[in-house]
Amino acid sequence: MIVPTRLFDFLDKQIERFNLPDAMAAKEKGLWRTYSSQELFDTCQRFSAGLLQLGLSQGNGTPEGVDKIAIISNNRPEWLMTDMACQQIGVSLCPIYPTTNVAEIAFIFNDAAVKYVFVSDADLYQKISQLAPSIASLKGIYSFDRIEGVQHWSDILALSTPSLEQQVLATKQNIAPSQIATIIYTSGTTGTPKGVMLSHQNIVSNVLDAKASFPFADSPGKKVLSFLPLNHIFERTVSYIYLASGISIYYAQSLETIGDDLKEVKPNGFTTVPRLLEKVYEKIMAKGEALRGIKRQLFFWSVDLGLRYDNINGGGWLYNMKLSLARKLIFSKWKAGLGGNIEFIITGGAACQERLLRVFNAAEIPVFEGYGPTENSPVVSVNRQTPGGTMFGTVGPPLNGQTVKLAEDGEILVKGSSVMMGYYKRPDLTAETIKEGWLLTGDIGVWVNQKFLKITDRKKELFKTSGGKYVAPQPIENKLKESAFIEQVLVVGAEKKFVGALIVPAFGALREWMRQQNIPFTTNEDAILNPQVHQHYRQLVEGFNVHFNHVEQIKKFELMPREWSIDSGEMTPKMSLKRKVIMEKYHPTVERIYA
Repeated sequence: MIVPTRLFDFLDKQIERFNLPDAMAAKEKGLWRTYSSQELFDTCQRFSAGLLQLGLSQGNGTPEGVDKIAIISNNRPEWLMTDMACQQIGVSLCPIYPTTNVAEIAFIFNDAAVKYVFVSDADLYQKISQLAPSIASLKGIYSFDRIEGVQHWSDILALSTPSLEQQVLATKQNIAPSQIATIIYTSGTTGTPKGVMLSHQNIVSNVLDAKASFPFADSPGKKVLSFLPLNHIFERTVSYIYLASGISIYYAQSLETIGDDLKEVKPNGFTTVPRLLEKVYEKIMAKGEALRGIKRQLFFWSVDLGLRYDNINGGGWLYNMKLSLARKLIFSKWKAGLGGNIEFIITGGAACQERLLRVFNAAEIPVFEGYGPTENSPVVSVNRQTPGGTMFGTVGPPLNGQTVKLAEDGEILVKGSSVMMGYYKRPDLTAETIKEGWLLTGDIGVWVNQKFLKITDRKKELFKTSGGKYVAPQPIENKLKESAFIEQVLVVGAEKKFVGALIVPAFGALREWMRQQNIPFTTNEDAILNPQVHQHYRQLVEGFNVHFNHVEQIKKFELMPREWSIDSGEMTPKMSLKRKVIMEKYHPTVERIYA
């Protein structure tokens, strides 16, 4: 019986236990193309053999000694095939977000001495081919899509020979669990990218701990939809959990097609970030706003019930009877919109609004919030499927196998086998981040009921007003985003007399409000300058200010005409706000608050 200790062992284990006909699937020419467990295994063997033919190897096995391959691609079966093909011969994979700017890509390629890169499409090929002359180590670019005149990834499969495949089998046996598996460069919100080194043992231990803790039962026949970027360790680790559990992975075509893909695949679960859940909720609410008469009343009556849902303290027989009716009349349609079979949605990467957790769980769409940084492979804690294992507003109990404690200032410290090897070529940063085996996460937290971990803020995002008072922006921002009229918000006020905010309105909701008030809507820019609109947002902000002490209350704000995005540079690929970038980009706007 195979006991996984290296990443590729999970595929071997899947063949031993489940041997699925559809271990993975992706849309090709309008149809779902499935890959069996055996086909994945055979392809990975040939892929590894082809990489050996290209001259790639594990060298002396040290982080600096192993060869590096980069991958810049959307989620697809070829992504994990590339990952496992690299791991089997001791080559380290460096995943890079497709939206990463060329200067950062050049830095990563040169820092890691990347030898080959796999891209998904023609646009990314053009982006990388322009950089190629400045990357001394780069020997070739391969594409997953077929592009005229460009080397296709299948060309590497064609290099395989029976003797090379035998060499792959021999090499696999000698890959140590402690050997580096991947270098993930975190874009972060400031500064030069840092290469997080994760070993096989780091990721495998996190996979096994998470599988046992959540728990993920062995579930051949069940399916998930994958759309969170595999470039981030969260989706990648979860993918290995799926492999270990016999759960089939179906890849969404794009973020734009998720709605259609959910209805076609009818998955049992998926992972996401709060921003995407917010978008789903906003679409549902927009449909509710369009209803009229009794249908509209029933919709908002149901939503109100959902927002009061508590999984720990039952609402009593009358509430439960009403909720049962709401589930039958309204929430059943929400479930159908997600395919009808959802058993779990796991969200991480940023704080999830508690109201979303309440209303989705009330609708029998179970959402579980978890937490963990890349440096911990990544999961530290997660709410559980087991009775009493979930508390809304927290990131759940620590995983089995993780030791978690809070420093005197509330910083979350983690110790365990999933703590990274360190930062690539940066022993100085490693020494600052890992002390006596404890990973300093940079996140501030508290214990709830001595069991559940609650994140309150990022340590580096705490700021002090000119009056010497500390302010944690995240709780204030999360509270304001509960309004249907607020899309995004950034709290400011470091070294200033008072707290201010940049607010991006939810323009769909604002446009409808303006229509009801008989205020003409022309453009976003004109709308935010309208005195009645500004007064509307002033009342909203003052309504939220009562939840905070005097020093935390927003005294002035500026409305922004455009949503912040990854493409425009204000958000990380994990859809977290880049505070430093926004502060610099909109410096004149921030200064107007304090003029």
